[in-house]
Amino acid sequence: MAYKPSSDKILFFTAGFLAIFGLVMVYSASSVKAASEHGMSSYFFLRQLAFAAGGLVLMYGMMKIDYRRWQKPKVFVAFLSVCAALLLFVLTQPEINAAHRWLHFGGFTFQPSEIAKLAVLMFVAWFLHRHEGEINQFARRLLPLGLTVGFFAVLIAVEPDLGQALCLCLIVAVLLYVAGLSWRYFAGAAALAIPAFYFFVVNVPYRWDRIQAFRNPFEDPMGTGWQITQSLIAVGSGGVTGLGLGAGKQKLFYLPEASSDFLFAVIGEELGLVGTTLVVAGFLIYFLRGTRIALRSSDRFGFYLALGITLMVTLQGFINISMVLAMTPTKGIALPFMSQGGSSLWLNMLATGVLLNLSYQNKLAEAAG
Repeated sequence: MAYKPSSDKILFFTAGFLAIFGLVMVYSASSVKAASEHGMSSYFFLRQLAFAAGGLVLMYGMMKIDYRRWQKPKVFVAFLSVCAALLLFVLTQPEINAAHRWLHFGGFTFQPSEIAKLAVLMFVAWFLHRHEGEINQFARRLLPLGLTVGFFAVLIAVEPDLGQALCLCLIVAVLLYVAGLSWRYFAGAAALAIPAFYFFVVNVPYRWDRIQAFRNPFEDPMGTGWQITQSLIAVGSGGVTGLGLGAGKQKLFYLPEASSDFLFAVIGEELGLVGTTLVVAGFLIYFLRGTRIALRSSDRFGFYLALGITLMVTLQGFINISMVLAMTPTKGIALPFMSQGGSSLWLNMLATGVLLNLSYQNKLAEAAG
């Protein structure tokens, strides 16, 4: 029988495991709030289930599209243009939680910043594929790339969503490091980051309060340290095996955003070290399989695109986990595949579909060569 290449099954089932695990935990974390606000305990779960079904369709569709189509300038330029227009338009929308991040379509909301991250990473992958050997030419190569990435990062930051903007810049920095960018440019960027830190963090009271709370959350446990202390209480209460699925107490209006930003804390409380280890293992497997796909890519565009997508998913996952465990300051960053919210889930499943097509094309090339 002739060999028939297929996409990376381990990556596929890892993404599916995280999404299904997330559905279970979203129901557990949101049922009381859903019953209180909407009169139906499964309200948020059913919405997330619908998003997961749609995300599965997106992922399957992207698996069937040759990733090389995304390196055509007319494709990613159109993609970037639409994302820029949406990011500008969202700033005109009404505030939700003191931020302009969401577009409304009927009863659903969508965050343009999520899809903009993938668009920017596709552009960076194409740029490095074309100009990798010239990346240290500041005026001709590095400056245009930096201005493009910086434009989108600023649009995301002014929503405001500084965490997502920093994530995007960090991923691009890793890709540039891999591409061979000189250390002097990283040193220059670090120097520029000092006034930026003052302007975006020190000069913004609520962000500076989060830094202070991160340093000592128990100094003001009823005020600025509330989120971190409640998160640590939840994780610490779970022990090794947890209190049992659905038996958590912190989600009962103690832990803010229990079904989204702090879902990992609910997992820690209800399923203990066993549950949290499964989540960490899932992201670690995703990272290893994604890196493997990148290293096996037959062209540099595929390499940088695979590496960028892998970092986009896993870096955000580990930042969220670090935030929940008080290893980094509190920031509204979702746990990929798992947190309640359609935009993040759709982006990650769509991006994983691209990654799965990359693995399929790699196997085709290996079989042919």
